[in-house]
Amino acid sequence: DLLERRWLTNDGPYVREFERKVADLAGVEHAVAVCNATAALELTVRALGWHGEVLLPSFTFIATAHALRWQGITPVFCDVDPRTHNLDPKEVERAVTPRTTGIIGVHVWGRPCEVEALEEIAQRRGLGLIFDAAHALGCSAGGRSIGGFGQAEIFSFHATKIVNSSEGGVIVTRSPDLAEKLRRMRNFGFLGEDVVDGLGTNAKMPEVCAVMGLGSLETLDEWVAVNLRNYQNYQAELHGLKGIELVPYDLSEKNNYQYVVVEIEGPPDGRTRDRIRDVLRAENVVARRYFHPGCHRLEPYVSEASTTGRPLPETERLAARVLALPTGTAVGEAEIHSIADILRVCAENAESLAAARLPQPATA
Repeated sequence: DLLERRWLTNDGPYVREFERKVADLAGVEHAVAVCNATAALELTVRALGWHGEVLLPSFTFIATAHALRWQGITPVFCDVDPRTHNLDPKEVERAVTPRTTGIIGVHVWGRPCEVEALEEIAQRRGLGLIFDAAHALGCSAGGRSIGGFGQAEIFSFHATKIVNSSEGGVIVTRSPDLAEKLRRMRNFGFLGEDVVDGLGTNAKMPEVCAVMGLGSLETLDEWVAVNLRNYQNYQAELHGLKGIELVPYDLSEKNNYQYVVVEIEGPPDGRTRDRIRDVLRAENVVARRYFHPGCHRLEPYVSEASTTGRPLPETERLAARVLALPTGTAVGEAEIHSIADILRVCAENAESLAAARLPQPATA
């Protein structure tokens, strides 16, 4: 149908249908689909007129920070709550200066930020507030769907996400004015066929990506069920394992269970966690360090003292402990049992493992 219509891009019918369905899922009135979630962050920040400094966690994917710096805004990294892995409102409060114009919270692993505390700070201090909800499609906070908090929230539909459009991002908001401004900005600033009313760029989602997203949305419940089953299997297999703790989900909230994450005890330099990752990869199990080493340890931020004037001990601790394990429809009970067996051996030999040098596998 897409090919027969010959309407391949420029706000086509499938993009509009995808936007409606994402808005319904998020419980908001407006959704604006764009080419990727990084562009979504950039457009939202520019549409809100942020400048100067913006507060955000360092424990996030680098795109959250880059979306600010790309526009000449200084990302100021704040520490996270060790329980939630999310932005600590107390650290945000301490970091506000006269140069601060906004806050970006990140719902890490799909587990919600302390949205009410951040909204209170933003309102009291006269700051903008948006949320990077790349992990959080289909999740909730306080019984409300993630998508309606702050001035806007940004979902990612990258190929690695629970719902994907191959590449894509969607900005969801309750504000009709912001949504309309974003629609113009994603299409070069066009107000009409030959009228441009301001600066814009080409951030449109093509129809083929929207079609992929619509098809993927149809399987959301199935994927959530698979991820929940995998999470519960890991929970049973890893229960009581010394030095390896599964990061829990709040079962009173809606979760997509997209990430199975463990915290691994060991030296502050992350040596034990890294050796366990190497052992897993040698057995063709792809486990990843998230979000290692933290944005503040990556360029250009590590070379710029202006991005953080305070230590980030909890971020450093998490970056040395966290390991994401395989899940999804390619993983079942047998695979999880095998992974848990490897982790049991690692846990029993943690001390010697931390001192070992392991060969890297040729493939993973």
